[in-house]
Amino acid sequence: MVAALAALVPSATRAQQLSAADRAVAVARLWAEARYNEAAWDLVRADWDSALAANLTLADLRQPDALFFRRLRRMLALLGDGQAAIRPPGAVRARVARPPLELRAIERRAFIVDYAENDEMRIARPERLAEIVAVQGVPAEAWIRDSILPEVPAGSVPARWSRAVETMLEGEKGTAVHLLLRLPGGVERGASLTRTVDLDDRWPLTRPSLEVDTLPGGVAWVRLHALDDPDIVDRFDRAFPEVRGGTLKGLVLDVRDEAGRPAGRDAGYQILARLVDKPFVTSRWRTPQYRPAYRGVDMPDSGGAWFAVPPDTVRPRRPSFTGPVALLASPLTAGAAEDLLVAFLNAARGPIVGEPSAGATGQVLALSLGKGWEFTVTVSRDAFPNGAEFYGTGIAPEFPVAVTVADFLAGRDAALERARMYLEERLRGK
Repeated sequence: MVAALAALVPSATRAQQLSAADRAVAVARLWAEARYNEAAWDLVRADWDSALAANLTLADLRQPDALFFRRLRRMLALLGDGQAAIRPPGAVRARVARPPLELRAIERRAFIVDYAENDEMRIARPERLAEIVAVQGVPAEAWIRDSILPEVPAGSVPARWSRAVETMLEGEKGTAVHLLLRLPGGVERGASLTRTVDLDDRWPLTRPSLEVDTLPGGVAWVRLHALDDPDIVDRFDRAFPEVRGGTLKGLVLDVRDEAGRPAGRDAGYQILARLVDKPFVTSRWRTPQYRPAYRGVDMPDSGGAWFAVPPDTVRPRRPSFTGPVALLASPLTAGAAEDLLVAFLNAARGPIVGEPSAGATGQVLALSLGKGWEFTVTVSRDAFPNGAEFYGTGIAPEFPVAVTVADFLAGRDAALERARMYLEERLRGK
């Protein structure tokens, strides 16, 4: 933990932006606003009052803003809210960076999936499929468990590990991070990379919001990476006739990398509307409705009440595709993508294949902490039409498929293969 925090401490010549009083106000506001607005407060298991006391003590210590940022993230993560986040001012965001590596958690191990080409990467050669064995001389598992996980807001353990691995190399911009890599053949070697991509930079490995591939047997594989793209439905409409060509027999929708933006719910519904021939219902939701009188001694319900909204009904977009469909999910599937999972199951359009989703969806609210700092918290809880909730646990797939290191190193996508098998069985009439 100390090593990771120290990586974000700037040089002594940098001026502090917040006073001790400013930091104390931010901590107090975070404590109060989260207590008042968090939609799943009844599920919080941390001692929130103790967190307030501990962080007020830490706020009184002289420290750079980047270190205070880490401490606020650690406090907020106690809520277990997969959409909660601290957003510091631009001057702080510009000082927190990571190397341009795309990392993935597989069986609680960190692997390099891809990297952005630049002069440093061509020299360092952080080989794709290599495992990160150690960071700054600390075994990778210990580095993640002790230094990264406590700052990651998530409900389920798999979702927390997946998100932690993605950001495990964050530190002060311009500093080096030293890695020990195990290459696919088993050989180990070191690599030193510079943290160059800060929190305000465009991530150089961002994929298009929608990608389409044609698989054998007349099956289309549609990967939805960003449902909040305002053009994604049009992109789907433009791609669909192209991949169909009159011969499309089955469709695999893939939201395994749609990682948690709450916007885009309607876009997901509109895409699903093109794949059904009858109306379907969406998720229902509720938000806390605070009533101080309910906290009296004669009112046992100290949580107040709820304002509830029933499911919507979405009608099909004709002509629609009527062949078999499967939907891929993972612990990174969150936000609007989880609402799509709910609607997909409600429509009885096919199975969900893969791993349980993140359990992190609902409306989010941005709240001020003062001096340009703010945080977001989830203020509504989504559920299936029958009231079954999945907050913090995720939506379980009908066809569970675990991602293994052996499959990953072999280049085998077991979940996609299972989805294709389902489509083939349906097409054969089984």
